[in-house]
Amino acid sequence: MISKIVVTAPAHLHAGNIDLTGDLGRLYGTLGFTIDYPRTVIEAFKSNRIRVTGEDLGNAKKYTRIFTEKFGLKKGVEITVKETIPKHLGMGSQTALALSIGKAIAELYKINLEIEEIARALGRSDIVALGMNSFKTGGFIADAGYRIKDKGKMVPPLIFRHPIPDDWLFVVCIPKKPIPQVLKIKANEEQVLEQLKPMPEQLSDRLSRIVLMQILPSIIEHDIETFGESITTFNRKLGDFWSDHQEGLYCHSIVRKGIALMLDNGAYGACQTSWGPTFYGLVDNEETAKTIVKKLDKFLEREGGGDVFYTTPNNNGASIIKW
Repeated sequence: MISKIVVTAPAHLHAGNIDLTGDLGRLYGTLGFTIDYPRTVIEAFKSNRIRVTGEDLGNAKKYTRIFTEKFGLKKGVEITVKETIPKHLGMGSQTALALSIGKAIAELYKINLEIEEIARALGRSDIVALGMNSFKTGGFIADAGYRIKDKGKMVPPLIFRHPIPDDWLFVVCIPKKPIPQVLKIKANEEQVLEQLKPMPEQLSDRLSRIVLMQILPSIIEHDIETFGESITTFNRKLGDFWSDHQEGLYCHSIVRKGIALMLDNGAYGACQTSWGPTFYGLVDNEETAKTIVKKLDKFLEREGGGDVFYTTPNNNGASIIKW
């Protein structure tokens, strides 16, 4: 009999969206990576009451309430949020937290739900399914976006998933200075997306070719050089499209300079994730990762501070331990 569940959910890094034109009946389509750190960790116990403690408490209580109400749970649960992914910085904090809570309660009380059902119930993954698929399987992910006529009623289908080679590492940098600017955009995200001009058809066509003829085959072939160059190009072209809402190709000049530093010091590719300000570089050995981390540390000291680290890929998704 299960009395305790521990769920550990990985973060993800966004590379960009394939099609924001919409003339083929779908929008978005998202590429990204699952990484081992940072992570969300929750513990859940059966109880005679509903009680939530720990990090990101307001959101954790919200997801617990929504789940228990939607699925008519009459019994109690105690949830402790032990670790969380930094919030609203482009690494999937809310999807990881919501799915961890939903999955834990479902497992505790043997509620038979697919992860897609949990995501929809908790208001996650209706536009981008990167976070849900990172939770479910890990790896490098591409989803197909959503059918425009069914917006809000479906989870974008997974169209490609491949393990990230074990010797690939991600250097992740979170500069502090741009955070208030990014949070302001996030606060108005729905309005920004509603008013977004359609992407020129030629750009969606070009992005699709980069994905199909460079990004997907090069990860299958473990060709990190082509892969890195192509994700950098992909991310930059999208940055140019979003430039009305950020400082050029990236959300801030600090990100632009930091990405250049990564590429100049051995990263095969570098991207801003989502709205930023988090950005990341792809390398294939610890020595290069440590060198870039050291240089970015010094860079951040001059540019208002922040965090930088390197991490391994995650090819398994969330782990669920039952007692």
